[in-house]
Amino acid sequence: MTSPADEILDIVDENDQVIGQSPRGEAYAKGLRHRCVFIQARDAEGRLFVHRRTPTKLVFPSLYDMWVGGVVGAGESYDEAALREAEEELGVSGLPSPRFLFKFLYDDGAGRTWWSAVYEVRCELPVSPQVEEVAWHAFLPEAEVRQRLSEWEWVPDGLAAYQRLVSARPAFEDEAP
Repeated sequence: MTSPADEILDIVDENDQVIGQSPRGEAYAKGLRHRCVFIQARDAEGRLFVHRRTPTKLVFPSLYDMWVGGVVGAGESYDEAALREAEEELGVSGLPSPRFLFKFLYDDGAGRTWWSAVYEVRCELPVSPQVEEVAWHAFLPEAEVRQRLSEWEWVPDGLAAYQRLVSARPAFEDEAP
C-alpha cells in the first residue's frame, strides 16, 4: 500500500490552473498550491457530520472537523473528488452526487494555500468512517456545532469554509430546488 504522502496532486496557480504535479508530501512540505474538497454531510434529520481527525493525519492531526473531504488527485475533477472523499470518509457507497456551493483560495498566512471547493450532501445511510481518518464522529445539530466552535480546536481551513458558508447561506437557500 502506498503512503498518502506519495499520492500525486495537481499543483495550481493563483487562478486554479494546473502548472505541474507533485507528491502530496512534497506539496505540503514546500507549500505548493493544490486543490481540496470540503463536503458538509447532513443526515436525514439535518444534523451535521462532525469528527475528530486521527493523530496520524498529515495535516491538522487530532483536530475537530465539520467536513469530510481531502485533496483532489492529479487529473481528478473537484466533483469526482467530492463524491470519492465523502464515500471514503463516511464509509458508505451510493451517496448522491454532492452539490457544489462555492470555491475559495484558503491561505493559512504561513505560505500554505490551496483551492477549496465546498459541497453539501445528504447522507441517509449508516456511516462507518475510516478508522485511519476518523478517531470520533457524531451527527450533531447545527446549534451544538456553533456552540462547540469556541470549545473545540477545529481544523483552520474547515473553520474558514464554515464561516464563508454561514455568511453566504441565504444565497444558497434561494438556489435550493
